[in-house]
Amino acid sequence: MMETYLLVKWIHVLSSTLLFGTGLGIAFFMWMAHLRGDAAHIAATARTVVIADACFTAPAVVVQFLSGLWLARFLGMPLDYSWLRVALWLFVLVGCCWLPVLWLQVRARDLARAAAAQGMPLPRQYRVVMGWWFALGWPAFIGVMAIFWLMVAKPDGL
Repeated sequence: MMETYLLVKWIHVLSSTLLFGTGLGIAFFMWMAHLRGDAAHIAATARTVVIADACFTAPAVVVQFLSGLWLARFLGMPLDYSWLRVALWLFVLVGCCWLPVLWLQVRARDLARAAAAQGMPLPRQYRVVMGWWFALGWPAFIGVMAIFWLMVAKPDGL
């Protein structure tokens, strides 16, 4: 049974690394494309970002949640244990930020694609979409960092 525990723990750590790394990479490339301001470049980058979220981020979220629940159960840790409860609430908060970001990335891609196809500048709606994308990214990023800290430190008395 210890081998199973170590395998699930390894999967949990690996999925958290994938989740954080992919999220940070996606944010970096999306923001760099945005700063460049070229509709065709933004459309191509956003297309790849949407694919990466579907292939890497979304599965990592599911694996992270399920492996974390399995580990807590295996260790006999109640889900209302202080640091674990805070981590779960942060996980929900991050998800509430991330789900709209997925839609915003698709919308930014579509707006940039249409502008590039028509040879037009990016519309005002694109800037609104990216403003929301940027605003929702910060609490998600900070939440993931806090979850990492909670998983490592496991502080009592939160």
